[in-house]
Amino acid sequence: MKTKADRELKGISQKAFNKTNHIIKIISCLCLSMFILCQPLSFCVPVNAETIDDDIVMTDNISNDSTKQETKKSGTQTNECKVIRVGSFEDTFNYVDENGVRRGFGYELMQALAGYAGWKFEYVKCDWSNCFDKLENGEIDVIGDISYTDERTQEMLFSEEPMGEEKYILYADMSNTDIGTSDFKSMDGKRVGVLLGTEPESMLTEWEKKNGIHTEHVNVYDNDDVKKKLADNEIDCFVSLEEAIWSEWGISSVTSIGKSGIYFAINKERSDIKEELDFAMRQLDKDSPFFKADLYKKYFTLDYSQILTGQEKSWMEEKETIRIGFLNDDPAVFFMDEETGKLTGMMAEYIAYAKDCLGNQILKFNIQSYDDYDEMIQALQDCEIDMIFYAARNPNFAEENGYALTNTAWTYSLMAVTDEKYFNENEVYTVAVPKEKEALKQHIAFNYPQWKLVDYDSFNDAEDMVIKENADCFIMGTSQVIKYDNNKDFKSIPLTKTMEACFAVRRGEGNLLSILNKTLKTMPSDMLTSALAIYDSTADKVTFLDFIKDNLLTVFVTTSLFALGIIGIILVLLRKARKAEAAAKVAAKDTQKLNDKLEVALKKAEDASLSKTSFLHNMSHDIRTPMNAVLGYAQLMKDELKGKGMPETLEHLEKLQQSGNLLLSIINNVLDMARIESGRMEIDESYTQIEYILQDLFEIFDDEAKKKNIAFNYKMNVEHDHVLIDITKVKEIFVNILSNAIKYTPAGGSVMVNVDELPCNEPGYMMVRTSVSDTGIGMSQEYLTKIFDAFTREQNTTKSKIAGTGLGMSIVKKYVELLGGTINVESELGKGSTFSVILKHRIVDESCYAKKHDEELGTGSEILNGRHILLAEDNDLNAEIAEAILERVGLKIERVEDGVQCVNKVAKMPVGTYDMILMDIQMPKMDGYKATQEIRHLPDKDKACIPIIAMTASAFEEDKREAIAAGMNGHIAKPIDVNELMAILVENIR
Repeated sequence: MKTKADRELKGISQKAFNKTNHIIKIISCLCLSMFILCQPLSFCVPVNAETIDDDIVMTDNISNDSTKQETKKSGTQTNECKVIRVGSFEDTFNYVDENGVRRGFGYELMQALAGYAGWKFEYVKCDWSNCFDKLENGEIDVIGDISYTDERTQEMLFSEEPMGEEKYILYADMSNTDIGTSDFKSMDGKRVGVLLGTEPESMLTEWEKKNGIHTEHVNVYDNDDVKKKLADNEIDCFVSLEEAIWSEWGISSVTSIGKSGIYFAINKERSDIKEELDFAMRQLDKDSPFFKADLYKKYFTLDYSQILTGQEKSWMEEKETIRIGFLNDDPAVFFMDEETGKLTGMMAEYIAYAKDCLGNQILKFNIQSYDDYDEMIQALQDCEIDMIFYAARNPNFAEENGYALTNTAWTYSLMAVTDEKYFNENEVYTVAVPKEKEALKQHIAFNYPQWKLVDYDSFNDAEDMVIKENADCFIMGTSQVIKYDNNKDFKSIPLTKTMEACFAVRRGEGNLLSILNKTLKTMPSDMLTSALAIYDSTADKVTFLDFIKDNLLTVFVTTSLFALGIIGIILVLLRKARKAEAAAKVAAKDTQKLNDKLEVALKKAEDASLSKTSFLHNMSHDIRTPMNAVLGYAQLMKDELKGKGMPETLEHLEKLQQSGNLLLSIINNVLDMARIESGRMEIDESYTQIEYILQDLFEIFDDEAKKKNIAFNYKMNVEHDHVLIDITKVKEIFVNILSNAIKYTPAGGSVMVNVDELPCNEPGYMMVRTSVSDTGIGMSQEYLTKIFDAFTREQNTTKSKIAGTGLGMSIVKKYVELLGGTINVESELGKGSTFSVILKHRIVDESCYAKKHDEELGTGSEILNGRHILLAEDNDLNAEIAEAILERVGLKIERVEDGVQCVNKVAKMPVGTYDMILMDIQMPKMDGYKATQEIRHLPDKDKACIPIIAMTASAFEEDKREAIAAGMNGHIAKPIDVNELMAILVENIR
């Protein structure tokens, strides 16, 4: 059994072995092709030299007589060029593109004619509304793209020959209208853009009469006018030339309404220009008969996306799939790799492209292989398959077998390989053809009916037939030259009649025929032809043993040299290895020293990080503890003063709480700066209303704004007010911005906050842009580039003695980026600044939050009333506040001052004495974590399972996780949020 390595080496060896022969074959083919092309020259009949001279003289005389006048006309071309003023209007005939380059059918034609007439052009811009006026009054000498009418001959001259032909097409944007290509009745009542009073309008009117429809004609001047009226919905469709430019705009053609010749129009007084123009046009047609046709293709060839008609779509919906029949003995058409299961071949290429090449339909295909061509044709007639992949273009054979042919799918160039000294494809020969190539036989039968065909199985078989004179030649594709080892020195003669391959469908299947032709039309030119050349030229495989037998001496010499080379390389590598080993020992010593230094540096870095973390925890705890007392007593005072007729005091307490909470959040955020930089900061989303945040901010800064006589207002324009956001971080962003705005705006100025909802593509989310504008002192453009750097301040703020740390904007930038938003600043010295922040928020249904809140308020007091709480708190002020808050909701409180007392109380008292423990963390003798672990390990399981809630000034996320890990049921951060505390108590006591 051959291994994969054998197969790979065999392929490489074969390529090396055939390289020289391959080059010789190509050179031979080129030489033979040149010989065939030049061969007719050898059949020229010799004539008498005197006769030739006489003929030449006679021809010259005739030529002189017929061209004397034209020579006279063109004799002035050596003088200075005549300047001709040409009308230039912006369409395909003569226009300037977006890069400033002049182009167009008329432009290139005029340039070609100028070579004969000796003209130089000056371009005068015009449009259809004024071009005839400018031509008549002499501002323009010549203008192209004009239809000939008897009336116009009274006002202008026309060229003798037309410059070309115009096809007028009715266009529409099919994606935005109900206009169809198969039912013209859909055009009834539509507004059609057309240049009024011209030949195209007459063609449109005739077409409407023919189809029994009525439309409203709207005047349009040029392409720009058409685009504008389409965009403004002033027209539904329009008439224009057949131009590829509309395809680029997504416009489709509905139908052709007519065509007409177009001419050059010349100023009535410039008959000299007409005479020179007619002469130049005759000369151009004489020298380049197809110049105008080729130019027309360049500018007017349409390239619209192919779409199926209603009938064709119905046919596809009924059939669901197109069933393809093919012969399974041609790997160039279809081949499956046994190892990978991958499909290759031309049919795989066609299906991969055709399945989604049509604009409004995905095509599905089923394939069915056959061993016999006649069997496949019968299956087509019996409706077992819908098409044959493939058949040659042989109309006679197609008629006899009852099928129709599509447009050409690909072409296949052929060669005759022969030992004949002279080969003429028009003579009678016995020709060997590949046994399995039925389509090739159809092609030869139609194009070379005089040939007698015999089958061959392989190239060797074909060579034997030629040598034994059973055949005069054998046929192969030109792409197969790499596979053919011409060791017999046969001649390869290219055939002049290229094979055209088509798809075959049952006669009468017009819908399928149209669908297949549309797939071929959209396909890149020569795509399948190129694919065939690739698949058909794959070299045959030979075994490694065959290669050795044929090249024994070469293999022996190569193997010996290879072995010597390997030995030499090994010796060199051994020598280098010794040197490398010595160098490695030195490097190892250096590396060890470096590692020791790195370990010391790492230890220092870890110690520094640990110290920083410890500092942040202690700082947070020490600040939160007194803040808990401030905010707690403020809440207690507020509750006691309710209903006692002291609204001003209550208002002061409300603002004290707001400012205290804000101060606490700012402290937290400053402590969190290091956590942001290390990537450990987390987003804590909670429910709120955008308007609540604005009101809170307004209340904080309103008094300060009034003191400075600053007009402080906000305007909100949002559809979704109820959102989930990180309230603290959002407030901190705008506290910093508003604080600066108030601080740096002088008395009598203004600060305006605008909140607008922007479109958002992500379902369930909204985009909010908050702009803060002030009329303050502003900032320089130089400072704007570093405004978000830490500890930076504008020079004019330091000179004005305005206090600040230069840290606020750095915090704002980091929070905005953490929340996935953007911030932009615009400012000008002496005029003020505008900060715009765009953030994305999750939209929520406020009703579910309101319902949940009502349920908790309605049932909380009943659940908590009369329950016993053991409070472990070492700070007397915090304990007093907690007791007061908890007793007001009906709870009974017993306090202990450290963890040891807490554990002893639980252990000594009967089960059920306490319903819950509120546990401080940092306490003397035993901290809250240790106390919780001791309780969880009590032998009495009922006592060990008592709910324990951490109520502590340690408020980082890792503190919450550590509390849960120690066995606690929840975590409440100080200062205490009463609503949050009540919710956790209700949840755990239930």
